[in-house]
Amino acid sequence: MSVFAAIAVLGLLVAVHELGHFLAARLQGIHVNRFSIGFGPVVLKYQGAETEYALRAFPLGGFVGFPDDDPDSNIPANDPDLMQNRPIMDRAIVISAGVIANLIFAYLVFVTQAGVIGIQEINLEPGVAVPQVIAADAPAAQAGLQNGDVVIAVNGQTLGTGEPAERVFMDAIQSSPNQSIDLQVNRDGTAIDLQVTPRIEDDGTARIGALLAPNGSVDFRRPNGVGEIFSNAARDFQRMFLRIVGGFVTLITNFSSVAGQVAGPVKIVEQGASLASDNIGYLFPFTALISINLAIINILPLPALDGGQLAFLLIEAARGKPLPTRFQENVMQTGLMVLLGLGIFLIVRDTTQLDAVQRLFQQ
Repeated sequence: MSVFAAIAVLGLLVAVHELGHFLAARLQGIHVNRFSIGFGPVVLKYQGAETEYALRAFPLGGFVGFPDDDPDSNIPANDPDLMQNRPIMDRAIVISAGVIANLIFAYLVFVTQAGVIGIQEINLEPGVAVPQVIAADAPAAQAGLQNGDVVIAVNGQTLGTGEPAERVFMDAIQSSPNQSIDLQVNRDGTAIDLQVTPRIEDDGTARIGALLAPNGSVDFRRPNGVGEIFSNAARDFQRMFLRIVGGFVTLITNFSSVAGQVAGPVKIVEQGASLASDNIGYLFPFTALISINLAIINILPLPALDGGQLAFLLIEAARGKPLPTRFQENVMQTGLMVLLGLGIFLIVRDTTQLDAVQRLFQQ
């Protein structure tokens, strides 16, 4: 059931994104002839007065179709309500509406979480948690660190709580490249002594290959009125948005150090299912996280994404006329093939890394 919940979240976020495009077009009177959630064979279809609404077999995708691109459309090419005949600003609103819809939806998810589950409060405890060891060949894994461990002392220095404890641990790692660090770890109530040797990465910094987080438990309390619900949601949204943007900046400026953390749909579903199996309430921040990621990815100025189409509009505004249609189509098709290839690679890679698949090949 948790896997279906994670898939449902992804399908919902795609629907929200495409609904943003659809509503922005229809509210401006722009013709829309197709609204589809998913890809592959059509499962359900309804023909409206102007638009065909379809649900397809694989819900991890979707599109909004315009008669501009439909050779069978009987709408005259000079119709002022065709997308291609609208002013640049009208088209920019339609193209960017999917991103805006995902950002608004992420904020509303935090509002719902605060209203339904309550206001999140973190009760900090001494030490630094290790939520995940990134790779089997990482120094952390070779030292014996495991997911869920809590580092309570570094080189004999007992760690405090929260971000200051993280900084002490990080400083010890970054100041000890290729040098052994003594760790005292709490694993399920048992104290374990380990030694880890940070490795110098391509960017010249020392890392151990593990995610670190403040140690503590999360509780929820009833909000003190509607105002706290919205203000708390805004704070959570801002915090998550800035962290995700920071992650994308690192991805662009230092791709080699985080390339292994790039996940495809299979990995996302696996992580979502794991969270849902632990606590269904974790699906709220998971949903907001993916929704913000979807928005930021789509606004990147890459072919076949919303950002790529906005880039063409900016060039059109600067030139006073659009780029040749054939050139735009070739760029978009090339970008689409690259994105599909990357998607297939991530799906294959993440599928082969699933525990169940690995156990199957080991038998």
